[in-house]
Amino acid sequence: MKKALLAAALMSAGVVAHAQSSVTLYGRLDAGLEYISGLPNNSYTGSTSRWRAESGDWGTSLWGMKGVEDIGGGNKVLFQLEGSFNTMNGTGPGGGGLFNRWATVGMSNDNYGTLLLGRELFISNGVWDFDPFGQSNWSSASLVRGRNWPQSSNNISYQSPKFYGFDAYGQYALSNATNWNGNGTTSQGREGGLQLTYTSSLFQVRGIYDEIRNNANGLFTDAFNFSREYTAAVNVFLGPFKIQGAYQAIRTSHDATLAGAAPTSLDHEWGGVTWQATPAAALIAAVYHVNANKGQGNATIYTIGGSYNISKRTLLDIQIATVRNSKTANFGLDANPAGAGGTVSSTTYNENPLPGHSQTGVYAGIQHSF
Repeated sequence: MKKALLAAALMSAGVVAHAQSSVTLYGRLDAGLEYISGLPNNSYTGSTSRWRAESGDWGTSLWGMKGVEDIGGGNKVLFQLEGSFNTMNGTGPGGGGLFNRWATVGMSNDNYGTLLLGRELFISNGVWDFDPFGQSNWSSASLVRGRNWPQSSNNISYQSPKFYGFDAYGQYALSNATNWNGNGTTSQGREGGLQLTYTSSLFQVRGIYDEIRNNANGLFTDAFNFSREYTAAVNVFLGPFKIQGAYQAIRTSHDATLAGAAPTSLDHEWGGVTWQATPAAALIAAVYHVNANKGQGNATIYTIGGSYNISKRTLLDIQIATVRNSKTANFGLDANPAGAGGTVSSTTYNENPLPGHSQTGVYAGIQHSF
C-alpha cells in the first residue's frame, strides 16, 4: 500500500512539474521578388538595375525557441534562443553564431520585472514599435546604415512592469576587455542604453538613449557604428489610423580619429500613417529623412506599401520606395555600409548609388509565422 501511495505521489509531482514548464518553437519565413534601379555599376561610374529573389524584405526570416519554468512565489525562469536565416537559399544564421539574435536566460516576476543575461537585439531596436514599416528592409535603419538594428552580446537587461502606463527598459553590455570600454582585445566595445515608455489608449510615447563604443579604443568614432543616439518617438491611435513619428540625434566625439570627411552628427526623423482598411488589409505611407554634417549632405526616402492577411499566420506584402540624395550624399534604400558603391573587393559589392543619384525599388512577397 505504501509503495502504491509513493508511486502515485511521484506521478502527481511529475504532472505538476510538467504543467509549470513549457517550451515553444517559433519562427518566421519571409520571401519575395525585388526590383531596384539606380544601383551602381561595378566600377562606380554609372548606374544599373536588377531583379532578385529576396528573403527578409518585410521582416527577417528567423527561427527560435523559448521556455518558461514557474518556480513558485510568482517567480519564473526564462530562456530564449533565436537565429536568422535566408529563406531563398537556406543559409544562415548571420553574425557567426547559431543564435545570432537572441541567446538569453533570466528570471521574471510580475511585480518586479524581468532580468536577462546573454545576447539580445540592441536597445536601439526599440524604434520598431514607432516605425510605420516596422523596420522593414527599406525604413528606419536605411538612412543610418543599420545603426538602429544591431545585436548586443555580453548583455544584462531589465524590463520593469507597467506602472500607471509607464515602463522602463535598460541594457548594459560589457566589453569583456581589460579596458572597461574596449581596447581592441575583444570584438565588442561597451554598449548600453535606457528606454522609457508611456502608453495610453490614445497615444504612446518613448524616449531612448543608447551608446555603442568602438571595440578598438572605447570611443565614439563613427556615427553609423560607434556613437551616442537620442530618440524621441510617438504613436497616435485614431480608430483605424495609426500615426507615427520619431526624431533621432546621433552624435560622435573624438572626431580627430575619424578618416576623411565622415559625418560626426546625424539628424534623422520620420513620419507616417497606417490605415487598417479592413481587419485583413493595411495600407502604409511614410517619409524618412537624414541630414549629415561635414558636407555629407542629406537624403529622403518616400515609400508606400501594405499587407494583406490571408490567414492568422500568413500575409502578403508590397512596398514601393525611392530615395533622393543631395549632391554629396549616396544613401541607398538598403542599410548599406558607408563609402563608395560598386565592387569593393572580389567578394563584396556595395549598393550605395553615385553621390546625388537616386534609387527606386519595389518588392512583393509572402510571410508566414509559426
